[in-house]
Amino acid sequence: MIADPWFYALAVPAMMIAEISKGGFGGGVVVLAVPLMSLTVPPQQAAAVMLPILMVMDLLALWVYRDSFDRGHLRILLPAAAVGVGVGWASFGLLDAAVIRLVLGVIAIGFTLDYWFQFRPRQSPAGPNRILGGFWAVVSGFTSFMAHAGGPPLNVYLLPQGLEKRLFVGTAEVFFMFVNWMKLVHYALLGQYNTGNLTTTLALAPLAPAGIWLGVWLQSRVSDRVFYGVCYGLLLVTGLKLGYDGVVGVFAGP
Repeated sequence: MIADPWFYALAVPAMMIAEISKGGFGGGVVVLAVPLMSLTVPPQQAAAVMLPILMVMDLLALWVYRDSFDRGHLRILLPAAAVGVGVGWASFGLLDAAVIRLVLGVIAIGFTLDYWFQFRPRQSPAGPNRILGGFWAVVSGFTSFMAHAGGPPLNVYLLPQGLEKRLFVGTAEVFFMFVNWMKLVHYALLGQYNTGNLTTTLALAPLAPAGIWLGVWLQSRVSDRVFYGVCYGLLLVTGLKLGYDGVVGVFAGP
């Protein structure tokens, strides 16, 4: 079990934010969790600790949204996501912690700037689109494997489709349940599930039901605006710190 108290000081709020987001409030801010935890432990370890908890969140959230998902979009998204996860697995095994911190920093900064300045295209054809859906699902599978950061790329495709709110959340939940089960196998192949990581996961897991419930409750009662603003501001600061640490680590060498 991870003994560093600073890890838990960062992991507990990171997990709660992720769980609230999984409950349907706050969209893609699950991306915040691994970068925050990576300030105190290697990114590979942070991602491995969080994955089983994400899977518990997926099951709870899927029960809430079990009657709300779009099969047409999922038929396009799921096979492409499998390709992205495979690319992430191949890359993850080749990169050291400094390089992954740098990648996470770039992802975090990029997603924050895109949220603030809306660089990405905001329009796409109505209805399922194999080219756009396939491309963004591959990106989502890759970033999800690297940092559980698949939400923003998926949102690039799904948000302009104009799905009803519950249908949008339910489609995303089915997508990420599929992706997370695939990631579990690949993480195990990378040797990430030792006794220390699993006991840390068990210590954090009881937070999941409370966070999911709070996300469902907040979805219909509170505006996302302040929540997004705080989370993305924190994500930017975290991304800058991870990017700095990654650059220093890469240029410092072995």
